[in-house]
Amino acid sequence: MSDNVPAKVTVVNGRYKFENKFHHPEKNQPIWDDKGVLKGITNPRNMTYVHAYGGEAIFFESMSKGKLIATRCDNPDCVTKGSIYMPFRIHCPDCLARTSTVDITDRAKANAIVHSFMITERTGAFNTLPTPIKFVNIEFDGVCTILMGALVRGEPSIGMKVVPIFKTQDPEYIITDMLWVAEGTSANDLPEGYTF
Repeated sequence: MSDNVPAKVTVVNGRYKFENKFHHPEKNQPIWDDKGVLKGITNPRNMTYVHAYGGEAIFFESMSKGKLIATRCDNPDCVTKGSIYMPFRIHCPDCLARTSTVDITDRAKANAIVHSFMITERTGAFNTLPTPIKFVNIEFDGVCTILMGALVRGEPSIGMKVVPIFKTQDPEYIITDMLWVAEGTSANDLPEGYTF
């Protein structure tokens, strides 16, 4: 089998089926200092990782359709019954009952505000967001938790109104399929592939 064939995963009869190679080791390389003394060795590897979403799959799939899905505890015996959680939670943190899904897209578009923010030039390996990155913690009316995201249009300030945008063209099914813009941002000013 060729090393150039991409790794692929499908689900057959409820089980993952892996095809092709997921691990491609490369030749080790010595690490020399400026005086020609051996200091170590690299072990280059090209690996494909599999991240299973399980019960959170609906959250990531919904963003590709322009929807923001949260969860709610509907357990009648829970002291926090009716609490809505965003980020998405499979189980209630108070009673551990399985939560129900609830679409909060309209709520987010109508009343999401910046609770707090941070601007940074560096976020670590594999960052795909343009710098400087404007991380915002988003607060929604009627939601008891706060969601972290990235503001891609506008300058953040505490209390500013923001709206979600969704990568509906060629989604990647990751958290950056949903970003945030200042209220009043024009559809023409959105990043490529994103819609309100």
